[in-house]
Amino acid sequence: MEARRAPTRAKKTLTKSPRVSTHPVKKRAPVSRSIIERLRKLCLRLEDTTEVLAWGEPTWRVGGKIFAQLDDHHHGAEHVSVWIPAPEGAQQALIGSDPERFFRPPYVGHRGWVAIVLDTDPDWSMVGVLLEQAHGVIKPRPKQRRRR
Repeated sequence: MEARRAPTRAKKTLTKSPRVSTHPVKKRAPVSRSIIERLRKLCLRLEDTTEVLAWGEPTWRVGGKIFAQLDDHHHGAEHVSVWIPAPEGAQQALIGSDPERFFRPPYVGHRGWVAIVLDTDPDWSMVGVLLEQAHGVIKPRPKQRRRR
C-alpha cells in the first residue's frame, strides 16, 4: 500500500500593502478640520513623528507606536478630543484639576492615557506641552552600548 502525501499548497507571496483604515472616510465639520490641522502642526514638529489614519481618525506615531489619537465624536463621543499617554500619575492629576477639559478615554484609559477636549477653546500651548510629554513617553529609547 502506498502512503499518501498531503497535498502541497502554493506558497502565498506576502506583499506589503499600504496601511489603510477599514473605516469609511468621515465628513468633517469645519471645527474638526481646524483642530486636526492644529494637532498635525504640533505633532509633526516632534522628532520622527508620522501620521497614520486608523479607525477613521488621524493618529500620530513615533517608532511605529501611537502617542496621539484624534477622537472626532467617535462612537458618539460628546466632544472632539485627542487621546495621549500620560506619565505615571498625570492622568488622575489632570482630570482632577479640570474635569471639563480632561477625561479618561475608553479602551486606553486603564493604561494611564488621558483625553483632552479640544472643541471648547483649549490652551493650545498647554496642548503642545502635553503632546511633547506623550511623545516622550512613547518614543523608543536609544540602545546603550555595553561596556566591556
